[in-house]
Amino acid sequence: MPDADRPQELPARLLTDPVMIDACRVRDFARVFRLVKIKAGIYPSMIARRCELTPSRVGEVMAGQRQLQHMDVIERIADGLRIPGHMLGLARREWETPQALVVTERETPQASEPEQQAPVPASLPGPDVDSILALATRTSLNAATLEAFRSSIEDYWRRDDQHGGEALRPAIVGQLRHVVGLLKENRPPSIQNGLYGIAAELARLTGWTYFDARQYNLARAYFTEALQLAKEIDDRQFMANVLACMSLQGTYQDKPADSLAFATAAQDQARSAVDTTPRVLSMLSMREAFAHATLGSTDSTHRAIGEAHRHFERIRVSDPDPSWVTYFDETKLIVDTGIAHGRLGEAASAEPLIADALRREARTNQRGRAFHSFWLARTQLDQGKLDQACQTATQALEPASAVASERVSGHLREFYDQLAPHRQEPVVLAFEARLRALLPPVSGSLRP
Repeated sequence: MPDADRPQELPARLLTDPVMIDACRVRDFARVFRLVKIKAGIYPSMIARRCELTPSRVGEVMAGQRQLQHMDVIERIADGLRIPGHMLGLARREWETPQALVVTERETPQASEPEQQAPVPASLPGPDVDSILALATRTSLNAATLEAFRSSIEDYWRRDDQHGGEALRPAIVGQLRHVVGLLKENRPPSIQNGLYGIAAELARLTGWTYFDARQYNLARAYFTEALQLAKEIDDRQFMANVLACMSLQGTYQDKPADSLAFATAAQDQARSAVDTTPRVLSMLSMREAFAHATLGSTDSTHRAIGEAHRHFERIRVSDPDPSWVTYFDETKLIVDTGIAHGRLGEAASAEPLIADALRREARTNQRGRAFHSFWLARTQLDQGKLDQACQTATQALEPASAVASERVSGHLREFYDQLAPHRQEPVVLAFEARLRALLPPVSGSLRP
């Protein structure tokens, strides 16, 4: 970035101050922010701007009313305040590398041999041929074709639960582009509207795979595209679904005000649709509960949880639930209720709920089982049950190793950081050994 835009460096005397070093080591951001204010003259409003936090959030942290634990927030603090990565238990930050040591690609000399690329099978035409043939072909679509598209989307979601979306994304994006291309031709309204709905679902699924990879800007771009496609056919239930995804992303980015705004907007959309089902309303109320819990609003969280359960009790087998909400069953309601309590710090209430849901949860939902196991371990650790927490987390490593998900890795890192005060306990050492055996790429990024 230009020099004028480069964040102000912290004074060397502050970075070498034992108090600052200790505050960073334990990630006590209340002390870090106070030291930055007093010894570097960087006031809370500037801290907020540089770290992409709200001023009120910075104030709450400095007053000891809130802790910051999400990895992407910690990374923003490191980059915004120019705190070297090792001080916060992070990998070396890109900006720490001296310019003289940055490796840049050199231009290939004209006389050198052409770059070797993986050979393309001779039997396959190149992408330019595919594009030409697409122009010359008018695709005939009917209701069965649309059903085939929807079936493939359901299969994508099933495989995403089992393995993560990283490997699926190229296929999903390719199908999205294909469907958007089909929208350019004039078709009967029933077929055209069906294509818009399918394109919206593919865009949301693409956004979800980027969200799961913690690539939040790309996720938001695809979620926004999904909203626009759903708006073309006035599918307000699906618009509510996309807004609910964006609300969940806000909780991961530690932007609870955004999360709450998206959750309430989702509910407004759903209530304005004549065919919104109780299951959809229950799911949306739970997303609202997550947002309130992240804000630390106990009464509002409990109210939203109550609304979620009241809507769920109204569900009937005959309800015309859209396919994208059928995942929100009783097991999901229970585990999300536990997580909402856990976000509030109500570990004793959260633990039995999450444990009960895990006993019911399908073994094929690898990512969900990993998430929920780490949440259960965190609630157990919050209650001082160290042995039980490590045992639960160890059981979570197997499903975590079976799915490619940066969100799973993030939950794992957060739990590992919570073990810092107990790092020399035998049960923690045993968990760490199992962790490094099953997930060496993930464990390599953890603090020793």
